[in-house]
Amino acid sequence: MKTGLVLEGGAMRGIYTAGVLDVFLENQIHFDGVIGVSAGALHGCSFVSGQKGRSIRYYKKYRNDKHFMSLWSLVHTGEVVGKQFCYHEIPERLDPYDYEAFFKSDTAFYAVCTNLETGKAEYIRITDMLNQVDVMRASASMPYVSRIVDWEGRKLLDGGCTDSIPVSQFQRMGYKRNVVVLTREEGFVKEPEMVKLAEIYYHRYPRFVDALKNRHKVYNQTLEDIRAMEKSGEAFVIRPSRRLTVGRMESDLEKIQEVYELGKKDAKRNLSALKAWMQQEGQI
Repeated sequence: MKTGLVLEGGAMRGIYTAGVLDVFLENQIHFDGVIGVSAGALHGCSFVSGQKGRSIRYYKKYRNDKHFMSLWSLVHTGEVVGKQFCYHEIPERLDPYDYEAFFKSDTAFYAVCTNLETGKAEYIRITDMLNQVDVMRASASMPYVSRIVDWEGRKLLDGGCTDSIPVSQFQRMGYKRNVVVLTREEGFVKEPEMVKLAEIYYHRYPRFVDALKNRHKVYNQTLEDIRAMEKSGEAFVIRPSRRLTVGRMESDLEKIQEVYELGKKDAKRNLSALKAWMQQEGQI
């Protein structure tokens, strides 16, 4: 029975996940597969390559560079996150990503994107991080502030628009037991979004607009499903022990560090129970 790791997105809230994953690396916790959405995919790939501390390191070093994430980038490039800087200069030169370690890993890795034409989630396996970097970029391309990513004839954006926590899909893919890392606290309920802008901005993609309209319903139902999975033993959930106050485009490095440390703290607090849960299937 394969065990998976499911990573929710959440823009800068994702640095919480990075803290959790670094504790997993410290304790040599292994998964058969990892699936990440948006920021979950960005931090999850460093987990698969075994690069402990990489996410918080480059966030602290480059977050306030205008080419990383800024209104300057949005105005000058049409994307709030700098494509060249974040997906090429940082991983290829400034803070090298270990492409070879990722390629050699026996952990299957998937990134979730949203297909604008179908209005459905796409679960894309990445085997070559260097040549499939546009899938990663698409998974984390937030609506309105990102260009649509064309990949293999598909028009893609942020996977969180259609499947923010793809645990049910991972079960269907054969990962029957899953560790789920959330970036929202217990009791969180997603409210309906204002979609008038979507109807104007994405009028050529009515199925995508419909997906945005139903996003809160899908998300809240997924949380209910996860609670049932917890009770049955199919899922082990790590979620923030308090509400994360970090903004989607947070630039305060102290707040970013604080959220990262909370992720580490919550992971350590759950570590004994997690190991016991995983040992039931011989995963450790």
